[in-house]
Amino acid sequence: MENLLSIITFLPLVAALVLALFLRGNDPAAQRNAKWVALLATGATFVVSLFLLAGFDPANTGFQFVEERNWIMGLHYKLGVDGISVLFVLLTTFLMPLTIGACWGVESRVKEYMIAMLLLESLMIGVFVALDLVLFYLFFEAGLIPMFLIIGIWGGKERIYAAFKFFLYTFLGSVLMLVAMISMYFSAGTTDIVQLLGHEFASDTFSLLGIQIVGGMQTLLFLAFFASFAVKMPMWPVHTWLPDAHVQAPTAGSVVLAAVLLKMGGYGFLRFSLPMFPVGADVVAPLVLWLSAIAIVYTSLVALAQSDMKKLIAYSSVAHMGFVTMGIFAFNKQGIDGAIFQMLSHGFISGALFLCVGVIYDRMHTREIEAYGGIVNRMPVYALIFMFFTMANVGLPGTSGFVGEFLTLVGIFQVNTWVATVATSGVILSAAYALWLYRRVVLGDLIKESLKSITDMGTREKLIFAPLVVMTLLLGVYPSLVTDIIGPSVTALVTDYHASLPAQIAVVAGH
Repeated sequence: MENLLSIITFLPLVAALVLALFLRGNDPAAQRNAKWVALLATGATFVVSLFLLAGFDPANTGFQFVEERNWIMGLHYKLGVDGISVLFVLLTTFLMPLTIGACWGVESRVKEYMIAMLLLESLMIGVFVALDLVLFYLFFEAGLIPMFLIIGIWGGKERIYAAFKFFLYTFLGSVLMLVAMISMYFSAGTTDIVQLLGHEFASDTFSLLGIQIVGGMQTLLFLAFFASFAVKMPMWPVHTWLPDAHVQAPTAGSVVLAAVLLKMGGYGFLRFSLPMFPVGADVVAPLVLWLSAIAIVYTSLVALAQSDMKKLIAYSSVAHMGFVTMGIFAFNKQGIDGAIFQMLSHGFISGALFLCVGVIYDRMHTREIEAYGGIVNRMPVYALIFMFFTMANVGLPGTSGFVGEFLTLVGIFQVNTWVATVATSGVILSAAYALWLYRRVVLGDLIKESLKSITDMGTREKLIFAPLVVMTLLLGVYPSLVTDIIGPSVTALVTDYHASLPAQIAVVAGH
């Protein structure tokens, strides 16, 4: 158990190395073997991660399963999880076998595709378990490389443009974070995240180029990290890379991008921005809240105007991430509980919606909404599953989508009723674009000749969706599965955050 996190993190990487070194040829047998190795490796990683959940003590608000070793140049290899990060590890390991299952139709460079997916899993898990600044940054940035390749090699017609836009946006946003990390090291004398959580960075107001910086160095450090996490989520107005990346990415790439990669931004806010720079977070919070509210309404309206199914769901993701940032910067337990729950729920629901698009794209090779209509007559099982996840995306009570949005809105209503009112209108708009999409694609008469021979979902596809349906329903009717685990850590985070705020700063920031 003492090396459990290392095993979970690097098991997919070991499988990727096995594929790279020992699998030869590109014949159908070799392609099939590559898929099976990837599926078994991701499945084994999920099974091992269940031991993490079984041994985790929610009442302990500190880091558990900690591993620490000397690394290079005085740096430390340090891993650990708390109540906030452990569920993101499980979300990643749960979704990856399903994602590999959705790759079964890939025929081009199959071995390389599986290697990229396995490498991506290791790097994503690493982000959630790293307890050293340098290690976190390496995992955070290295994850761009396999996703860049997945989009650029196996994507659509505009894949090169989308891949470079994705890479440049997210990489440039992280340059400022790197500068901030170097500054933190010289201030605190360590890159250990646990020690940095106990370090108080300067918050005295000073003048920079004639501008009064309320919150001082904390505000500058917060903004540097914010530049990276806001792009990663992504927040409006730095969200424009996401629809392009989703449209051009293959189905599995879209699932991973929406279900896990976007969550790294929210996780970063919770791990760094709030506990390390509370004064800076408090100063910038009103701006973040309004940006989140604008994102919810604006991207929902843009989604209504889309003709491509993937692009519509991509804009929907931006809107739902608006609820996440809103909940985090409400700085109360309900808001942060709701934000974490929303991220986990969105992982299941958005992943399933992109898989739904992939099912009919594999058959018709188009994502244009106008190309469909009336497929319920040929695909009743698909129509049922698509309806279920459409309702979950809208936030229907009884599904996990409702719990996250409800908790978030409860949290924000305690802080700013105007922001909450604007955000609540986004719930109505989400119902509009989601139901509009479903009606145009699934319902009506089957009049298009090209659709009259379309076949319903096969056994493999049903097996992929079954766990997602179960988790969406289970968390919808029994949310304490999540809240009991994250609760103590969130309570400690909120308590420490408010305790660290000087009274005069809170007054200046308007709280």
